[in-house]
Amino acid sequence: MTANPSVTELIGIYHADGGPLGETKYFIGRLLGTAHCALCDVAHSPVRRKPQWDSMVARLGIPVVLLHLNEQPADVSAATRRTGTPAVLARLSDGSLQPVLGPEALDRLGGSVDDFETAVTEAIATAGW
Repeated sequence: MTANPSVTELIGIYHADGGPLGETKYFIGRLLGTAHCALCDVAHSPVRRKPQWDSMVARLGIPVVLLHLNEQPADVSAATRRTGTPAVLARLSDGSLQPVLGPEALDRLGGSVDDFETAVTEAIATAGW
């Protein structure tokens, strides 16, 4: 009997490009109501990363990598073409990438770090990773 693979890292992909131009574009779009990223809402306050986010990551005990759209390696990009963004993926010990939370699930969290932690923990437990 083969054991289920385990989660080796979580990968969060923002629905925005990184870098000065990408971040400026997102900020302006946010002000105009034309850009939205539910994962940004969970991880960041208007000016910096939320301290609650860092505490939650420490409690999870699983490395969490956050990437912008233009920072995705090929395998992550292929996965997010299927799931959409923002998204959270699990990289498993067998090398595969599996969806954990998609755009709609992240939207339902309303920016809550506590609800994010619960949703991720429940998704991992349900999948048996």
